[in-house]
Formats: sequence, C-alpha cells, structure tokens
Amino acid sequence: MRVNRVVKILIYSDLIIVTAFALYGPIFAIFISQQIVGGGVRVAGLAAAVYWVTRAIVQLPISRYLDRHDGERDDFWALVGGSLLVSSVPLLYLFASEPFHVYGIQFLYGLGDSLAVPTYLAVFGRHVDPGHSSGEWGLRSTIVGVGAAAAGAAGGILADKFGFPAVLVTTSALSFTGATMLLLLYGFMLPRAKGGHRMPAHAPIKEHG
Repeated sequence: MRVNRVVKILIYSDLIIVTAFALYGPIFAIFISQQIVGGGVRVAGLAAAVYWVTRAIVQLPISRYLDRHDGERDDFWALVGGSLLVSSVPLLYLFASEPFHVYGIQFLYGLGDSLAVPTYLAVFGRHVDPGHSSGEWGLRSTIVGVGAAAAGAAGGILADKFGFPAVLVTTSALSFTGATMLLLLYGFMLPRAKGGHRMPAHAPIKEHG
C-alpha cells in the first residue's frame, strides 16, 4: 500500500504517543494507590472521570471553532499544541502528592486531548488517499495497537525494576518526540482558498514520497 507523507507522519506520531502512554496506563491505579496521599481506587476512578468530562465538554466547542475557520493551519496548531500539552502530563505526575493534584493534571490531559484528537481525526480523514480510506485507517489502527500492546507489558517491567519516575519520564520523552514530529506536517496543511472555500485535499499538493 502506497501511503502519502501526511498519513505516514500522522501514523508514526500516533504510534509513538500512544505507545508512550501505554507504558503507564496499566499501572496508573497502582501509582495512585502508592504515591498519592489518600489515593486508591476511588481517586483513580475520579481521575478518569475528570479526564473524560473535560474532554466531553471542551472538544465540541473547539471542533466547531476550527470548522468555522477555513484552511488547516488552525487545525495544525491545535493538533501540535494539544499533543505537547498531553506530553507534559506524565512529568507533572512526578510532583503530584495529593488527590487534587491528580484531578488538576487529568483536567490538563483532557484539555490537551480535546485539542489534539478531533484535529488528528480531521486532518487524517482529509488526507487519506482516495480509494484507500479503510486500508489506511486500518493500517493506523494495527500499527498503533501493536505498539500499545508491547508498551503495556514493558511499562510493568520498567516500573518493577526502576520505579514509577522512570516510567513517567520515559512516557513524557517519547510523547514529546511524537508531538514534535507533527511539525513536519506544516508544509502540507491546506491553505485558505480564494473565495473562502477550503482547497481540495489532494489535487494541489504532492504528498507521496
């Protein structure tokens, strides 16, 4: 399957970021129980709720705002900014000691994903190769899934041998790498077209290579 550069960059970036967060995802509740004063299953559950409530509330108005602005440059900056914000989350956990720290960090996590996830899906969807939509979405899902599976096992081993800080720093370093990779997309983002209409996704841009 011949995949254009935008889709390749998005897949590689997502592979790195999702793999990074899969390192500590399976051990997050254990981290809360052992490292947070008064932490436990309840705090871990509320932390997950804060993330999802934040994302559910924030991402819709952000998506509507971006849809009202022609071109992909706004989408690009939302994607990069959100990914960088998400990448900072594991580092913030190094300084967390109270449940309210956890909730605040999860709020930032939800805010970052509110920026990054809808724009990722939108840019990916606009740049898939005609006639290969299912194949390229499937390729992304498979590659990211394999990376996440391997990282889930590795995260437990890393935490057992070197402790939670090592997992958090590794997660953040990998995620920042994936987020920085998104900067390569800038030259491929669709500009504002004459008359205020969005330019077609494929015809004016040579993306293959």
